[in-house]
Amino acid sequence: MNILLTGGSGFIGKNILESFLAQKYHIIAPRHQELDLIDENSADHFFKNNQIDIVIHAACKPGHRNAKDPTNLFYHNTRMFFNLIRNAKYFKKMIITGSGAVYDHRYYQPKMKEAYFGEHIPADEHGFNKYVIGKYIEHMDKVVDLRIFGIFGKYEDYTIRFISNLICKAIFDLPLTMRQNRKFDYLYVDDLMPILDYFIQHTGKHRAYNVTPNKSLELSEIVQKIKTVCGKDLPIKIAKPGLGLEYSGDNTRLRQEITNLQFTPMDNAIKYLYDWYLENKKLIHKEALMVDK
Repeated sequence: MNILLTGGSGFIGKNILESFLAQKYHIIAPRHQELDLIDENSADHFFKNNQIDIVIHAACKPGHRNAKDPTNLFYHNTRMFFNLIRNAKYFKKMIITGSGAVYDHRYYQPKMKEAYFGEHIPADEHGFNKYVIGKYIEHMDKVVDLRIFGIFGKYEDYTIRFISNLICKAIFDLPLTMRQNRKFDYLYVDDLMPILDYFIQHTGKHRAYNVTPNKSLELSEIVQKIKTVCGKDLPIKIAKPGLGLEYSGDNTRLRQEITNLQFTPMDNAIKYLYDWYLENKKLIHKEALMVDK
Protein backbone atom coordinates (compact mmCIF):
# COMPACT_ATOMS: atom_id res chain seq x y z
CA MET A 1 0.00 0.00 0.00
CA ASN A 2 1.42 3.37 -1.03
CA ILE A 3 0.80 6.19 1.43
CA LEU A 4 1.48 9.83 0.65
CA LEU A 5 2.50 11.67 3.81
CA THR A 6 2.40 15.45 3.58
CA GLY A 7 4.36 17.38 6.18
CA GLY A 8 6.97 14.66 6.55
CA SER A 9 9.55 17.13 7.88
CA GLY A 10 7.23 18.38 10.63
CA PHE A 11 6.76 17.18 14.20
CA ILE A 12 4.00 14.65 13.52
CA GLY A 13 5.43 13.69 10.14
CA LYS A 14 8.86 12.83 11.55
CA ASN A 15 7.28 10.66 14.22
CA ILE A 16 5.18 8.84 11.62
CA LEU A 17 8.30 8.10 9.56
CA GLU A 18 10.04 6.63 12.62
CA SER A 19 7.03 4.59 13.75
CA PHE A 20 5.93 1.04 12.92
CA LEU A 21 3.80 2.52 10.13
CA ALA A 22 6.97 3.08 8.07
CA GLN A 23 7.74 -0.64 8.24
CA LYS A 24 4.17 -1.73 7.62
CA TYR A 25 3.47 0.52 4.61
CA HIS A 26 5.35 2.18 1.79
CA ILE A 27 5.26 5.80 2.89
CA ILE A 28 6.17 8.49 0.39
CA ALA A 29 7.12 11.80 2.03
CA PRO A 30 8.15 14.16 -0.80
CA ARG A 31 10.15 17.29 -0.19
CA HIS A 32 8.78 20.70 -1.10
CA GLN A 33 10.59 20.74 -4.45
CA GLU A 34 9.01 17.38 -5.30
CA LEU A 35 5.48 18.37 -4.26
CA ASP A 36 4.34 21.94 -3.66
CA LEU A 37 0.77 21.65 -2.42
CA ILE A 38 0.19 25.37 -2.88
CA ASP A 39 0.76 24.90 -6.62
CA GLU A 40 -2.11 23.07 -8.33
CA ASN A 41 0.10 22.06 -11.26
CA SER A 42 2.66 20.51 -8.93
CA ALA A 43 -0.08 18.57 -7.12
CA ASP A 44 -1.67 17.41 -10.37
CA HIS A 45 1.68 16.28 -11.77
CA PHE A 46 2.54 14.36 -8.61
CA PHE A 47 -0.68 12.34 -8.54
CA LYS A 48 -0.58 11.60 -12.24
CA ASN A 49 2.94 10.20 -11.91
CA ASN A 50 2.66 8.35 -8.58
CA GLN A 51 0.31 5.58 -7.56
CA ILE A 52 -1.17 6.59 -4.20
CA ASP A 53 -3.63 4.57 -2.16
CA ILE A 54 -3.92 6.65 1.02
CA VAL A 55 -3.08 10.26 1.86
CA ILE A 56 -2.13 11.27 5.40
CA HIS A 57 -2.33 15.04 5.34
CA ALA A 58 -0.16 16.40 8.16
CA ALA A 59 1.26 19.44 6.36
CA CYS A 60 0.32 22.94 7.44
CA LYS A 61 1.73 26.41 7.50
CA PRO A 62 2.15 27.15 11.23
CA GLY A 63 0.81 30.26 12.89
CA HIS A 64 2.21 29.76 16.38
CA ARG A 65 4.22 32.42 18.20
CA ASN A 66 7.52 30.99 16.94
CA ALA A 67 6.50 30.80 13.27
CA LYS A 68 8.85 32.53 10.83
CA ASP A 69 5.94 33.83 8.74
CA PRO A 70 2.48 33.56 10.36
CA THR A 71 0.73 35.45 7.54
CA ASN A 72 -1.78 34.08 5.02
CA LEU A 73 -2.46 30.94 7.05
CA PHE A 74 -5.98 30.52 5.76
CA TYR A 75 -4.96 30.87 2.12
CA HIS A 76 -2.01 28.48 2.29
CA ASN A 77 -3.58 25.75 4.41
CA THR A 78 -6.96 25.81 2.68
CA ARG A 79 -5.33 25.75 -0.74
CA MET A 80 -3.17 22.76 0.20
CA PHE A 81 -6.27 20.84 1.25
CA PHE A 82 -8.22 21.61 -1.91
CA ASN A 83 -5.29 20.82 -4.20
CA LEU A 84 -5.35 17.37 -2.62
CA ILE A 85 -9.12 17.08 -2.90
CA ARG A 86 -9.16 18.01 -6.58
CA ASN A 87 -7.00 14.90 -7.12
CA ALA A 88 -9.24 12.64 -5.02
CA LYS A 89 -9.88 10.36 -8.01
CA TYR A 90 -6.25 9.19 -7.70
CA PHE A 91 -6.50 7.88 -4.11
CA LYS A 92 -8.89 5.82 -2.01
CA LYS A 93 -8.86 7.73 1.24
CA MET A 94 -7.45 10.80 2.98
CA ILE A 95 -6.75 11.06 6.70
CA ILE A 96 -6.35 14.58 8.07
CA THR A 97 -4.49 15.42 11.27
CA GLY A 98 -7.00 18.05 12.31
CA SER A 99 -7.43 20.16 15.42
CA GLY A 100 -9.76 20.91 18.30
CA ALA A 101 -9.48 24.52 17.12
CA VAL A 102 -12.55 23.85 14.96
CA TYR A 103 -14.69 24.33 18.09
CA ASP A 104 -13.57 27.98 18.45
CA HIS A 105 -11.19 28.84 21.29
CA ARG A 106 -13.52 31.63 22.47
CA TYR A 107 -16.22 29.11 23.40
CA TYR A 108 -14.38 25.98 24.51
CA GLN A 109 -16.32 23.72 26.87
CA PRO A 110 -15.05 20.78 28.93
CA LYS A 111 -15.10 17.48 27.00
CA MET A 112 -16.54 18.87 23.77
CA LYS A 113 -18.29 16.28 21.59
CA GLU A 114 -18.03 16.19 17.80
CA ALA A 115 -21.64 17.41 17.66
CA TYR A 116 -20.47 20.72 19.15
CA PHE A 117 -18.80 21.47 15.80
CA GLY A 118 -20.64 24.28 14.02
CA GLU A 119 -22.07 25.90 17.12
CA HIS A 120 -19.52 28.68 16.66
CA ILE A 121 -17.38 29.88 13.77
CA PRO A 122 -13.77 30.45 14.88
CA ALA A 123 -12.60 34.03 14.49
CA ASP A 124 -8.89 33.19 14.40
CA GLU A 125 -7.32 32.25 11.07
CA HIS A 126 -6.08 28.83 12.15
CA GLY A 127 -9.40 27.78 13.63
CA PHE A 128 -11.38 29.17 10.70
CA ASN A 129 -9.22 27.18 8.26
CA LYS A 130 -9.92 23.97 10.22
CA TYR A 131 -13.61 24.90 10.37
CA VAL A 132 -13.96 25.38 6.61
CA ILE A 133 -12.14 22.11 5.91
CA GLY A 134 -14.27 20.34 8.52
CA LYS A 135 -17.47 21.59 6.91
CA TYR A 136 -16.31 20.38 3.51
CA ILE A 137 -15.34 16.97 4.89
CA GLU A 138 -18.91 16.48 6.12
CA HIS A 139 -19.86 15.96 2.46
CA MET A 140 -16.89 13.79 1.47
CA ASP A 141 -16.99 9.98 1.55
CA LYS A 142 -13.25 9.38 1.46
CA VAL A 143 -11.91 11.88 4.01
CA VAL A 144 -11.73 11.51 7.80
CA ASP A 145 -10.82 14.37 10.15
CA LEU A 146 -8.86 13.32 13.25
CA ARG A 147 -9.26 16.28 15.59
CA ILE A 148 -6.19 16.34 17.80
CA PHE A 149 -6.19 18.66 20.81
CA GLY A 150 -2.83 18.75 22.60
CA ILE A 151 -0.08 16.45 21.32
CA PHE A 152 3.52 16.14 22.47
CA GLY A 153 6.66 14.14 21.80
CA LYS A 154 10.11 14.24 20.29
CA TYR A 155 10.79 16.72 17.46
CA GLU A 156 8.24 19.27 18.65
CA ASP A 157 9.42 22.86 19.11
CA TYR A 158 10.82 22.74 22.65
CA THR A 159 11.13 26.54 22.80
CA ILE A 160 7.34 26.99 22.92
CA ARG A 161 5.61 23.60 23.39
CA PHE A 162 4.63 23.22 27.02
CA ILE A 163 5.79 19.73 27.99
CA SER A 164 8.99 19.69 25.95
CA ASN A 165 9.80 23.23 27.09
CA LEU A 166 9.52 22.30 30.76
CA ILE A 167 11.47 19.07 30.32
CA CYS A 168 14.32 20.97 28.67
CA LYS A 169 14.24 23.61 31.41
CA ALA A 170 14.42 20.85 34.02
CA ILE A 171 17.46 19.36 32.31
CA PHE A 172 19.24 22.73 32.63
CA ASP A 173 17.96 23.34 36.20
CA LEU A 174 15.87 26.33 35.16
CA PRO A 175 12.58 27.41 36.80
CA LEU A 176 9.47 25.70 35.40
CA THR A 177 7.16 28.37 34.00
CA MET A 178 3.62 28.57 32.70
CA ARG A 179 1.35 31.40 31.66
CA GLN A 180 -1.71 30.11 33.48
CA ASN A 181 -2.95 26.83 34.85
CA ARG A 182 -5.71 25.14 32.84
CA LYS A 183 -7.09 21.70 32.10
CA PHE A 184 -5.80 20.21 28.87
CA ASP A 185 -5.97 17.07 26.76
CA TYR A 186 -2.43 15.95 25.88
CA LEU A 187 -1.87 12.98 23.58
CA TYR A 188 1.54 11.32 23.50
CA VAL A 189 2.53 11.27 19.82
CA ASP A 190 3.26 7.51 19.79
CA ASP A 191 -0.40 6.89 20.67
CA LEU A 192 -1.46 8.54 17.41
CA MET A 193 0.17 5.80 15.32
CA PRO A 194 -2.24 2.90 16.04
CA ILE A 195 -5.13 5.31 15.47
CA LEU A 196 -3.75 6.23 12.06
CA ASP A 197 -3.22 2.53 11.35
CA TYR A 198 -6.86 1.79 12.18
CA PHE A 199 -8.15 4.40 9.73
CA ILE A 200 -5.71 3.25 7.06
CA GLN A 201 -7.21 -0.22 7.36
CA HIS A 202 -10.86 0.69 8.04
CA THR A 203 -13.47 3.10 6.79
CA GLY A 204 -14.76 5.08 9.73
CA LYS A 205 -18.45 5.28 10.56
CA HIS A 206 -18.12 9.03 10.94
CA ARG A 207 -16.38 11.90 9.14
CA ALA A 208 -14.67 13.28 12.25
CA TYR A 209 -13.27 12.01 15.54
CA ASN A 210 -11.87 13.72 18.61
CA VAL A 211 -8.42 12.19 19.17
CA THR A 212 -7.88 12.78 22.86
CA PRO A 213 -6.78 10.71 25.88
CA ASN A 214 -9.32 9.44 28.39
CA LYS A 215 -8.27 11.86 31.12
CA SER A 216 -7.68 15.59 31.08
CA LEU A 217 -4.92 17.02 33.27
CA GLU A 218 -4.26 20.41 34.74
CA LEU A 219 -0.99 21.88 33.55
CA SER A 220 0.07 22.14 37.19
CA GLU A 221 -0.28 18.34 37.47
CA ILE A 222 1.97 17.90 34.45
CA VAL A 223 4.59 20.20 36.02
CA GLN A 224 4.62 18.06 39.15
CA LYS A 225 5.03 14.91 37.07
CA ILE A 226 8.02 16.47 35.29
CA LYS A 227 9.56 17.37 38.67
CA THR A 228 9.08 13.78 39.81
CA VAL A 229 10.68 12.36 36.66
CA CYS A 230 13.70 14.67 36.78
CA GLY A 231 14.10 14.28 40.55
CA LYS A 232 14.79 17.97 41.05
CA ASP A 233 13.04 20.43 43.38
CA LEU A 234 12.84 23.24 40.82
CA PRO A 235 10.82 26.44 41.43
CA ILE A 236 7.52 26.84 39.58
CA LYS A 237 6.53 30.24 38.23
CA ILE A 238 2.98 31.00 37.05
CA ALA A 239 2.45 34.34 35.29
CA LYS A 240 -1.33 34.55 35.72
CA PRO A 241 -3.27 33.21 38.70
CA GLY A 242 -6.47 31.18 38.47
CA LEU A 243 -7.65 28.48 36.11
CA GLY A 244 -7.91 29.25 32.39
CA LEU A 245 -10.41 27.89 29.89
CA GLU A 246 -10.35 24.10 29.62
CA TYR A 247 -9.29 22.57 26.28
CA SER A 248 -10.60 19.03 26.16
CA GLY A 249 -12.62 16.74 23.91
CA ASP A 250 -14.89 13.75 24.45
CA ASN A 251 -13.33 10.67 22.83
CA THR A 252 -16.37 8.37 23.19
CA ARG A 253 -16.85 8.14 19.42
CA LEU A 254 -13.24 7.08 18.89
CA ARG A 255 -13.32 4.52 21.73
CA GLN A 256 -16.56 3.01 20.42
CA GLU A 257 -14.93 2.48 17.04
CA ILE A 258 -11.47 1.32 18.19
CA THR A 259 -12.44 -1.02 21.00
CA ASN A 260 -8.87 -1.90 22.01
CA LEU A 261 -7.71 1.73 22.15
CA GLN A 262 -5.01 2.33 24.75
CA PHE A 263 -3.07 5.40 25.82
CA THR A 264 0.39 5.68 27.35
CA PRO A 265 0.15 6.82 31.00
CA MET A 266 1.32 10.41 31.26
CA ASP A 267 4.04 9.54 33.79
CA ASN A 268 5.53 7.01 31.37
CA ALA A 269 5.26 9.34 28.37
CA ILE A 270 7.05 12.14 30.24
CA LYS A 271 9.78 9.70 31.29
CA TYR A 272 10.26 8.51 27.68
CA LEU A 273 10.49 12.09 26.43
CA TYR A 274 12.77 13.21 29.29
CA ASP A 275 15.19 10.38 28.52
CA TRP A 276 15.11 11.26 24.81
CA TYR A 277 16.03 14.88 25.52
CA LEU A 278 18.81 13.77 27.86
CA GLU A 279 20.25 11.61 25.07
CA ASN A 280 19.99 14.55 22.67
CA LYS A 281 20.99 17.33 25.08
CA LYS A 282 23.47 18.72 22.57
CA LEU A 283 20.52 19.69 20.33
CA ILE A 284 18.98 21.90 23.03
CA HIS A 285 19.98 25.55 23.09
CA LYS A 286 19.81 26.72 26.68
CA GLU A 287 19.63 30.38 25.61
CA ALA A 288 16.34 29.69 23.82
CA LEU A 289 14.85 28.54 27.13
CA MET A 290 15.71 31.72 29.00
CA VAL A 291 12.84 33.75 27.52
CA ASP A 292 9.23 32.56 27.44
CA LYS A 293 7.61 33.35 24.11
